[in-house]
Amino acid sequence: MASDQALRGLDNLELRPSQGRPEPGRLARRAWAIAWPKLGAIALVLVAWELITLAGWKKYVLKGPAPVFSNLWQQMQHGMLWATIGWTLRSAVIGYVVALIIGSVIGMLTARIPPVRAAIGAIITALQTMPSVVWAPFAIVLFGENNSAVLFVVILGAAPSIANGLINGVDYTPPLLLRAGKTMGLHGFALYRYLIVPASLPAYLAGLKQGWAFAWRSLMAAELFIAIIGQVSLGQQLDADQQNLDFASVSSIIIVLLVIGLVVDTIFTKADLALRRRRGLLDPAQLA
Repeated sequence: MASDQALRGLDNLELRPSQGRPEPGRLARRAWAIAWPKLGAIALVLVAWELITLAGWKKYVLKGPAPVFSNLWQQMQHGMLWATIGWTLRSAVIGYVVALIIGSVIGMLTARIPPVRAAIGAIITALQTMPSVVWAPFAIVLFGENNSAVLFVVILGAAPSIANGLINGVDYTPPLLLRAGKTMGLHGFALYRYLIVPASLPAYLAGLKQGWAFAWRSLMAAELFIAIIGQVSLGQQLDADQQNLDFASVSSIIIVLLVIGLVVDTIFTKADLALRRRRGLLDPAQLA
């Protein structure tokens, strides 16, 4: 009995103060600690933007924060902007999911089958370094100006990053761990399911995050080049505003793109923190 109580006491030393009843104001302090650097950066950008505007640089084109945010608010009240955002996000999600499947399959085959790696390992890296915009003319020739061409560019932009992330994760799985798993009877699918895939998750998650960044950039490049009749995407709207020299509307669309990127980045950051917390890679003192 005494030993059990002692062990429970040692366990309690490992618990964070947040477990049990939350401390008063603790959540507010954590929220402020997370928010103030971002808010400070936004404030600095807005101040610099306003100062440049007041200095008169490009005064016939450049608009200050107030006119731009007013334009953004007007567009948000107009239903067309939400439809435009929805169409772009639809293409992004479909292209990314397809790239995720293709990149994961190719990455696993390349990582575990030496002939496949010798054949296409360098090609995957070369494809990852290719600027996304160069695929747009090729896609137009291949598919025409339609959504298939847009998805083609997105998939080619994202799949190599996802594949390389998985390849790196598998490569850094310790050989001793593999031998231990085989000694315990893990072979074939079970070896992948219970050992290789979990061990490669951190690098794979980093590849997924990078894959989304490439997918988003590729989508914007495709939408700027490929005009699809009957639909208006964020890239097409950006191109139309640029041709009309409408700085306020161009800036509004860029702000929308930036906000979407920040939201998705937050999702991946939360997933990374959850993975590291699950594996005991976070210092409890830093989370208090």
